[in-house]
Amino acid sequence: MNPGPTARTRLFALLGDPVGHSLSPVFQNAALRAAGINAVYVALRCSTDALPCLLRGIAEAGGGGNVTVPHKEVALRAVDRLGDAARRTGACNAFGFSDGAVWGDNTDVEGVRGALRALPGSSAAGMRVLVVGAGGAARAAVCALLDDGAAEIMVVNRSADRARRLAAQFDHPPSLKIAERVPADTYDLAVNATSLGLRAGDPLPLGPDVRAGAALDLVYTPEETRWVRGMRADGVPAADGHEMLLQQGAAAFRLWFQREPPLDVMRRALGVGA
Repeated sequence: MNPGPTARTRLFALLGDPVGHSLSPVFQNAALRAAGINAVYVALRCSTDALPCLLRGIAEAGGGGNVTVPHKEVALRAVDRLGDAARRTGACNAFGFSDGAVWGDNTDVEGVRGALRALPGSSAAGMRVLVVGAGGAARAAVCALLDDGAAEIMVVNRSADRARRLAAQFDHPPSLKIAERVPADTYDLAVNATSLGLRAGDPLPLGPDVRAGAALDLVYTPEETRWVRGMRADGVPAADGHEMLLQQGAAAFRLWFQREPPLDVMRRALGVGA
């Protein structure tokens, strides 16, 4: 019988706004129970102004957590020590405390990489990839794609300035191109790194004049997103953001506890197929 939290229970939290839809507490608490770790994971809605003090307070008390929209860039400046992925992407989505310092890193990169591995027939090496969006999720996707050898990455965002900032974050590699509108073309892989699909009635991230050999939607909803359902109906291998969520959460667990997470338990709790 689980006695519940005690004075020795460590706090881990998802910080963002909104957070009410998040499934992170579901699978992280299942992992903590399975691993026998005296900790609890909760979702806390907080403002941008409150984020730095809240993040540091949780970490310095021996806990840690994750950061979601719209606070990933603010979190970058709230920590003492950055991991490589956080430095490269300019975004922080995981934090904790070790060796007397609050650290921050970006596990979304590993989340994208894991989601791509789970997509049938998808390997970024040599691919022409379309990424829609230029925020934190897009930066993680570009980082993973560059590392895995994508031949060309076209980043499309309606704000050209934001897309240029993304390219500058990675020192404008020749394989990385930017555009304000989606070019009518065929790609090996299309990635939706916007929030389109999160709300009912959202337009699709891509129109019918863009064709892709595979599709990865970084958005997740209780049911698969309309874009993923449509791509599958056309015979295109497609996945939504549940696998990325699982994989980034597993990567965060490794950073917090320096041990392998019970991935099967996390997967069952999240309802993601193996």
